[in-house]
Amino acid sequence: MNNTTARKAADNIRILAAAMVEKAKSGHPGGAMGGADFINVLYSEFLRYDPDNYAYPWRDRLFLDPGHMSPMLYAVLTLAGAMPLDELTKFRQWGSHTPGHPERDLTHAIENTSGPLGQGHAMAVGAAMAERFLAQRFGEWTAHKTYAYISDGAIEEEISQGVGRIAGHLGMSNLIMFYDSNNIQLSTTVDAVDTEDVAAKYKAWNWNVLECNGNDAESIRTALLAANAETERPTIIIGKTVMGMGAVAADGSSYENKISTHGQPISAAGADIACTIAGLGGNPEEPFVIFPEVEEAYAARREELRAWAAERKEVEMKWREENPTLAAKLDKFLSGDAPEVDYDAIAPAAGCATRNACATVLGTLAESVENMVVASADLSNSDKTDGFLKKTHAFTKGDWSGQFFQAGVSELTMACVMNGMALHGGVIPACGTFFVFSDYMKPAVRLAALMRIHVIFIWSHDSFRVGEDGPTHQPIEHEAQIRLMEHLKNHNGERSMVVLRPGDGAETVEAWRLAMAEQRPVALITSRQNIKDLPTLSGNRREEAKQVAKGGYVVWDCPEPKAVLIASGSEVSTLVEGAELLKEEGIGVRIVSVPSEGLLRDQSKEYQQSVLPEGLTRYGMTAGLPVTLAGLVGENGFVHGVDHFGYSAPYKVLDEKFGFNGATVAAEVKAIL
Repeated sequence: MNNTTARKAADNIRILAAAMVEKAKSGHPGGAMGGADFINVLYSEFLRYDPDNYAYPWRDRLFLDPGHMSPMLYAVLTLAGAMPLDELTKFRQWGSHTPGHPERDLTHAIENTSGPLGQGHAMAVGAAMAERFLAQRFGEWTAHKTYAYISDGAIEEEISQGVGRIAGHLGMSNLIMFYDSNNIQLSTTVDAVDTEDVAAKYKAWNWNVLECNGNDAESIRTALLAANAETERPTIIIGKTVMGMGAVAADGSSYENKISTHGQPISAAGADIACTIAGLGGNPEEPFVIFPEVEEAYAARREELRAWAAERKEVEMKWREENPTLAAKLDKFLSGDAPEVDYDAIAPAAGCATRNACATVLGTLAESVENMVVASADLSNSDKTDGFLKKTHAFTKGDWSGQFFQAGVSELTMACVMNGMALHGGVIPACGTFFVFSDYMKPAVRLAALMRIHVIFIWSHDSFRVGEDGPTHQPIEHEAQIRLMEHLKNHNGERSMVVLRPGDGAETVEAWRLAMAEQRPVALITSRQNIKDLPTLSGNRREEAKQVAKGGYVVWDCPEPKAVLIASGSEVSTLVEGAELLKEEGIGVRIVSVPSEGLLRDQSKEYQQSVLPEGLTRYGMTAGLPVTLAGLVGENGFVHGVDHFGYSAPYKVLDEKFGFNGATVAAEVKAIL
């Protein structure tokens, strides 16, 4: 694309972006208008994909970080032929494919959901890792670039520290990031809050740092060529751009570089929309138009891309003919289907902590699931993800043959990176840390749920029984918080997340069976302390534990129970202790283990009532807030929980102080009876 046409195309994007926001009376036009030049050069000259199949596995990917710049993305996708022009007129409206912030939609070539600043470029790192992982195993013919588009806000968000450190440390030269530096934020200028030397910072992280005029096609092109030639480091292109480029007032004077155009229609900001569109070469009466010369240029680009895709497919076909076994493995990786694992052969130690049972399962998965990648935030020997690490090795610069990602102490970055791996496809990502530190990860967990991607979150040290580490490390409210995701539905109408807190080693194995077969995000919450194995009604505990798939099931029963006792995790075995004492007094009860309330509620009403009969007194026990079990126990029942922070002491002392023992269970059940 020659520079004249490039400027015309960028102006076309500016018009479409401004018009979208104006028509919706809502949105962020200024940044989109400033970023139009870069996004046009990227799509019209550099980004490689199959215009007839936006899900083609070996495409380049663009991860947009500032989701508020969606008008820019939607506009360029319209020029590229991926987004119908009519959708731009429905920006931010019910049922459109152009929501206020982009949502993952490969039908329209949108790679990721973005909005919370910082997460988008962290996901890009994960996708770039997955690319290297697959290229190491199947050859460089699969290689492609991952582009990220970030703004001043993402630079300021703390997550950029993790992204910069990790990508630089691993020498991820397949990652190219454009930093749209316009010195304008939603409520201030950037220099009012930040005077750091961004270039020096990224150089210190071992990035290739380039600078360009972000509103000049030739300068952008030169930077992108240099970035694509880099072979040792990730690249950041710092592009100086003009916020609201092309915006003018009614008298024709410039209305650029204004804070006011960041987050509202430019007319509301004080500019004149008609004069702005006219000044950019458009028709104010009919702004939703693609200029003929721009349409012609993008049509030519589509033909170039079709030729590129055809050539890549020929290379792939030849490789498949020469490597049929590898080809079959690649197809299995890309399918997303649950891997074949003999879970019945996995034998956790009797009476072990569920984190140790988890380690046993992970050891088997490391040997049998070749496309699984596990990460830990510097806790692998404590969250027991080292059960996996002991059978493989961590990624290092230039060596992606292992299956472990040492994230360092950066839980949020780690979680976002795993989201990016899942978005890329071909790998099954799982990451671990202490349950209390899930607080750092919630934004990424929420986006995983919204995008409906398969990431497994492993959270150990599930209760106040962390003990001596004290209240900072003892989760109390966390289970109630994460189980809210079981009640929140995704856009497919499903529960957006599966949360599993197993009660012994057998349940842990079955929880992993479910986790690996899911397509939604999964949480596995495991104990630090040893737990007594649960009893068996049939004589075959392992078979009974398979009922974890139903979310809840009976683990202790009698002919005519007086009450039903409900718990998950460690507390189920405490209920058993109480039931034994009650039995000695002639009081029969039923115990129901509920590793997942969501899965239980997805069962038939008949099954739910067979497990939790109506009219039977209910008692619950949880190491978290009582509200954790309130939905299952009901207002007429009683929940023994914890409504305060923990204390530093051995866990057995805390059990006694907090009333987590069989005697308390027996006494409280008798009281409510």
